[in-house]
Amino acid sequence: MKRREILKTLTMLPLAGAIGNSGSLVQSAQAAPSSKRDLFKEFGLRTFINASGYFTSLSGSLMQHDAADAIRETATSFCRLEEVQDKVGERIASLLHAESAMVTAGAFSALMLGMAGVLSGTDQKKVSQIPRLEGSAMKTEVILQKAHNDGYAHALTNCGVKLITVETVEELEKAISDRTAMMYFINYQSSLGKIQHKEWLELARKHRIPTMIDMAADLPPKENLWKFHDMGFDLVCVSGGKFMRGPQSTGILSGKKELIAAARMSAPPRGSNIGRGMKVNKEEIFGLYIALEHFINTDQEKEWKMLEDRIAVIAKEAASVPGVKAELIPLPLINRIPTLNISWDKSKIRLENLAVNLRNGNPSIEVMGGPAGSINVTSHMLKKDEVKIVASRIREELFKAHV
Repeated sequence: MKRREILKTLTMLPLAGAIGNSGSLVQSAQAAPSSKRDLFKEFGLRTFINASGYFTSLSGSLMQHDAADAIRETATSFCRLEEVQDKVGERIASLLHAESAMVTAGAFSALMLGMAGVLSGTDQKKVSQIPRLEGSAMKTEVILQKAHNDGYAHALTNCGVKLITVETVEELEKAISDRTAMMYFINYQSSLGKIQHKEWLELARKHRIPTMIDMAADLPPKENLWKFHDMGFDLVCVSGGKFMRGPQSTGILSGKKELIAAARMSAPPRGSNIGRGMKVNKEEIFGLYIALEHFINTDQEKEWKMLEDRIAVIAKEAASVPGVKAELIPLPLINRIPTLNISWDKSKIRLENLAVNLRNGNPSIEVMGGPAGSINVTSHMLKKDEVKIVASRIREELFKAHV
């Protein structure tokens, strides 16, 4: 049956029958389960200790407890979704030094909806035409540096635009035309490009072209949340489910008021747009906000010291095995957290794949595969009681392979 026919049928059902059977259907739906179920066990899923990181394939990060509480608490009442976005977005914007903000279905969604808003403005006809830009009077090109053309730029091309890559200022000036919709910058790749943030912004302002920066996983430091607004970027995209530890399926798009208003034209609950499937519900919006608030109010130096202390425990255990080195690697711009590289002398330790051994062991532990003959370990997703377990298991596997 079509949706319209189903709704018509429901309106014809006797009202008394819906209410009279041992209380309302709503009360029945909200009734708490009689006993707590272990769904991982029920579905035969093996959980693991995460010494790798907040990667989507590993189910992201574990939510802050107060963020999870906010989700449970706001799941029991109805509220208009647009009003939630209005009020929560306003509060987020004030925290991020932005004119406006919205919660999105992840950072990829923020990129795509922000791009759609730049193209369409608040013209509903244009909104409904994206990604069919030909003959729409919308601009069709986005300029970015060649070093910034990673897989996530696909979020922009989903809107129908063409990516124009450049390497130098001269190439950028030549690439700008009346077809240029936006200039796009990826923060974690900034050191690989020849044009840095400030100059990129100056060139964009000179030609009156909107700018967007992707800093999805570039926390900490927390100052990055407002740094790029203060610099002058028109749109900033960040993930809510990584170091911030909000719901994994959330992100934030923040920036100029008119661009956020335009981006929301392509977002749920509206239809006839490219972003209708990128739903983020009221519970996730509140959960993301609480996680953001918690992250900003956390003592950053104290938390960093805790992460370093935990890494030191693992490093000490690993290095106690002859032929093993455990060293912190230089901090990158993305996933900027203390990361330990554990390597070994292959003449002293015969080990095919330490990462697989740890994954298949008991308990299962996920680490990152490093350069050949090594692994990388992080501690920011570890619970307090898991640090010594990880340290002990790594030492155990290395010691067993010692010859």
